[in-house]
Amino acid sequence: QVQLVESGGGLVQPGGSLRLSCKYSSGIFNIGPMNWYRQAPGKQRELIATITPSSTTNVADSVKDRFTIFSDNTKNTLYLRMISLKPEDTAVYYCNSRSWNGAQDYWGQGTQVTVSS
Repeated sequence: QVQLVESGGGLVQPGGSLRLSCKYSSGIFNIGPMNWYRQAPGKQRELIATITPSSTTNVADSVKDRFTIFSDNTKNTLYLRMISLKPEDTAVYYCNSRSWNGAQDYWGQGTQVTVSS
């Protein structure tokens, strides 16, 4: 059974930093890209960062200078490092794994990030 388990969210002040983690089932990293999405209240889920099995990364322009995606395959863990957080970064953050043909699509339960003073 494929599992994706996020952690690391919480309440942080504007300008602060967080590192989100996504523990994934062994072998899942190679089926296709792994992604971080977020969904703010009343908004659609938004793709913010992707990493491929060859470790090519892409980050949305809206967070490019502040967010970094990386993976430690020895620990089966995907990360999202976030710095200079803003109130508009407040959202539930989700880890996703999707096969190249889209036939397999797995999601974590999400972790809440709240940026507020």
